[in-house]
Amino acid sequence: MVKAYLRYEFAAAYGVITSNSNPVYDASGTQLLTSSLENISLWNLKQGSLVRTLQPSAPSTSTSSPAEVTILARSPQGPKVAAGYSDGCIRIWDTSSGECNVTFKGHKAAVTALRFNASGSHLASGSKDTDLIMWDVVGETGLYRLRGHKDQVTDLVFVDRAHKLVSCSKDGLVKVWDLDTQHCCQTIAGHKAEVWTLDVDPAQKRLVTGSTDHELRVYAIQAAGEEEEGEEAAAAAAGTSGPAGSAKQHDLLRAMGSVKRQAGGNERVVLVRYDEAGELLSCLGAGKTLELFRVRSEEEARKKLRRRKKRRREKQQKKQAGAADGSDGEDAAGKDAEDAAEEGDVVQASDELEPLHVVSCKHKIKSFAFAPRAAMKAAAAGAGGKRPKAGSGTGAAASGPLARLALSMANNSLDVVEVVSAQTGGGDAAVVSVSHEVAGRLELTGHRSDIRTLALSPDDQLLMSASNSAVKVWNPATGTCLATMESGYGLCCLFAPGSRHAVLGTKEGALEVFDLGAAERVHVEEAHSGAVWSLAALPDNTGFVSGSADKTVKFWQWSVVVGTGGSRQLRLSHTRTLKMADDVLCVRVSPDSRLLAVSLLDATIKVFYLDSLKFFLSLYGHKLPVLCMDISSDSTLLVSGSADKNIKVWGLDFGDCHKSLFAHSDTVMQVAFVRNTHYCFTVGKDRLLKYWDLDRHEMLLELPGHHGEVWALAVSSYGDFIVTGSHDRSLRRWERTQEPFFVEEEKEKRLESLFEADLDKQQAEGDAEGAAGARAQEEGGVAPAGRRTLDSVSAADAIIEALDIAANEADRIREHEAEKSKAAAAGGSSKAVKPLAPNPMMLGLNPSAYVLRAVSNVKAADMESALLMMPFSEALKLLGYLPQWLGSSGAKSKRGSTAHAHAELAVRVAVLLLRLHHAQLTSTSSARPVLLRLQRSLRPAVQGLKDVVGFNMAALQHLQRQARDRAAVVGEADPLLAAKKALLKA
Repeated sequence: MVKAYLRYEFAAAYGVITSNSNPVYDASGTQLLTSSLENISLWNLKQGSLVRTLQPSAPSTSTSSPAEVTILARSPQGPKVAAGYSDGCIRIWDTSSGECNVTFKGHKAAVTALRFNASGSHLASGSKDTDLIMWDVVGETGLYRLRGHKDQVTDLVFVDRAHKLVSCSKDGLVKVWDLDTQHCCQTIAGHKAEVWTLDVDPAQKRLVTGSTDHELRVYAIQAAGEEEEGEEAAAAAAGTSGPAGSAKQHDLLRAMGSVKRQAGGNERVVLVRYDEAGELLSCLGAGKTLELFRVRSEEEARKKLRRRKKRRREKQQKKQAGAADGSDGEDAAGKDAEDAAEEGDVVQASDELEPLHVVSCKHKIKSFAFAPRAAMKAAAAGAGGKRPKAGSGTGAAASGPLARLALSMANNSLDVVEVVSAQTGGGDAAVVSVSHEVAGRLELTGHRSDIRTLALSPDDQLLMSASNSAVKVWNPATGTCLATMESGYGLCCLFAPGSRHAVLGTKEGALEVFDLGAAERVHVEEAHSGAVWSLAALPDNTGFVSGSADKTVKFWQWSVVVGTGGSRQLRLSHTRTLKMADDVLCVRVSPDSRLLAVSLLDATIKVFYLDSLKFFLSLYGHKLPVLCMDISSDSTLLVSGSADKNIKVWGLDFGDCHKSLFAHSDTVMQVAFVRNTHYCFTVGKDRLLKYWDLDRHEMLLELPGHHGEVWALAVSSYGDFIVTGSHDRSLRRWERTQEPFFVEEEKEKRLESLFEADLDKQQAEGDAEGAAGARAQEEGGVAPAGRRTLDSVSAADAIIEALDIAANEADRIREHEAEKSKAAAAGGSSKAVKPLAPNPMMLGLNPSAYVLRAVSNVKAADMESALLMMPFSEALKLLGYLPQWLGSSGAKSKRGSTAHAHAELAVRVAVLLLRLHHAQLTSTSSARPVLLRLQRSLRPAVQGLKDVVGFNMAALQHLQRQARDRAAVVGEADPLLAAKKALLKA
């Protein structure tokens, strides 16, 4: 008989404030979005609380960890945010409802760059696969793929007024793409190494790039039809590709020079961003500093240019006066004259950008985000002051906040920094100083480093976790952090009876006692001279056992002492010591209080009698040290996990090895039995949690989820949930459901996941061969945006199956009609023929409607890939149904809500099929009647759609005018108020 088990599923993840992605403010500036591994967290900065978590639904067949969020981008229109993931997927979330609206799959590697255009209708993405893809957010589909970079795309930005896209890459190139012709129209190769970031000011007149050197390069954006700033400007363009003649007049970017960074040392530039007003430019290096530049106004920049030219003339006059007696002075003067001729009368980057302030932090900064102006205005109003303009002169600047930035730190914390200016003195003697202060910080809801140990209280109401400097107490059901306490480097922990106190074993060899109610460390016991690797509670709750690297196992009892003021405090009393021959890595006590198991550094397990400490058994068989052990509730089985990637099941009666199982692809870090069963959980450095049946010696479930090595594991008293802690600083809760599963079904799901991975590998190899020629072209190339996935393969199969079923049904209907005609011709009645039996496969639909149902179920993002995988014969069948769909939609009322329900889908399918199979359609004579029918029905259907859209737009404009007139009448004190009201009533 096949045995069924209850499934464990991922329930929640907590403990991560910010991970590898950039933070993003919402439009109001009161809430901040950060990446929390595969999730997106929405924080209320004023309250310091988590508002919502945007969590993608993981496929049930996946055998790998969910993809991590790598980049975030907020839409300028509406509460939408786009998230790029490490698997190349892009999801668009609605932050108000927490739902994922659209999913795009086009990249084959991690998404590294995302930007919306000004209207929010299009999204551009760049990836480690060197491609850029343009997505239609409204149509929920990919438009085209741009190829030309030879390495990872690091950043990109839209230049909407010129209808261009600018991208930079690790290949050291900055490319300008014409979105109308879909090709590269300019390439800048002036950087010496990788270009990591770029940004455009809000007015879209300047572009700044950051590389690995100490300079920020600035380019002027010259759109078509605009006048040049000088005749010398085009000649001064450096590092641009293309013909040297008239082609440079059509270049979008013109070099303006560079600005030296004031901080950062040898660090590369990580991120460059303008603020919302374009008054500040921020540059983040790969370290602990963030540099702010003030963007001078046009008048100030011109004034700086005039001063620079004046100083240069004075310098040349002095050199010419001193060069009357020597030729060296003439050479120097000639060189200065050449430099002046090159610069001309054009504003340079140093004229526009002025170093303002350097923000220094204690920890490394990963990324940052400027707060919107709405948040700054609210803060200024709350403080009773005004926000000064960063672009104004220093003499006119007033005291107050200049900018607010959210800094994502590398230690899983988030700082909100406010840059303020303070003015001292008045008039011409006024001095303005700029400083920064931390306005808020999010750090309590997560560890600063990886989680090394976990422990659940006996009643499963509290969870304790420890890292290298802190102990945190959580509510395991909700993920709320209840307390944070400073500690040493924690390696193991356990709760004292009553769950009011806890003990932590540290790397320094101490045992630290914590009062959980007071949230403080009350006692430190110098217990061992080496790291305390393991703690095991005694079954009678009188004490516990500790094992250390100093080759000793010590027994401790709980004791209570009376402190000052009569308060009773928990202490530890040392009772016995067991010396071993090697470092102790793990200790466990059998639930029947009979045996003590000790694992040593020599890869053996020694078993002693607990009462007398007399040696009983030696368990050997592991090739590397045993790092973890556990004993079953009936004290008959011991399971051990080792650095040799295996787990072994031992019998404690005779010390025989029942089974050796290859458990993980890396070191096994923790094992734990489910109470009163022989089911077991294991975790390892391969980032997996596995569920085992040790009676049958087989793996039941493989649960991926963590993004780093899993160090710790805690199983609840009844086995209804498990908590794991990892190097990625996250805590994950897995819950037992009521859904039964069978082992064979899980094996099939793992095979399906391997099939999908094989599909991705095949497509990657094919794309690499096909894209080799396109990447070799200097100007880049264009390709389809989608890629083949398991969803698109399933969609293509579903359409082909629907076409086959519909064809069979159409044959049945024709045969039945032929029989009726034959009976009528023979002089009989057509009623004598039996009615056609309904086909349950058709779901009560006719063949055309059945195929339409199958095509409508395909996601818009997968439509192109699904049609691409269909053979030509099936595509021709599908084209034959399109006139019927267009005719059925056109036959309805033009003002009905479902008048053109299928016209848009039919038009899109027709365009895709005609584009994909154009050569075969033109050379196939049987396709001509189908194409003629499609031609007759396609144009009226599209014209009907245009009429509906035009009618709706006219109605919306009419309503807008009415609303504007009402607002004007209500809000303005006009002498013609009565006349306007009368006109509105009429």
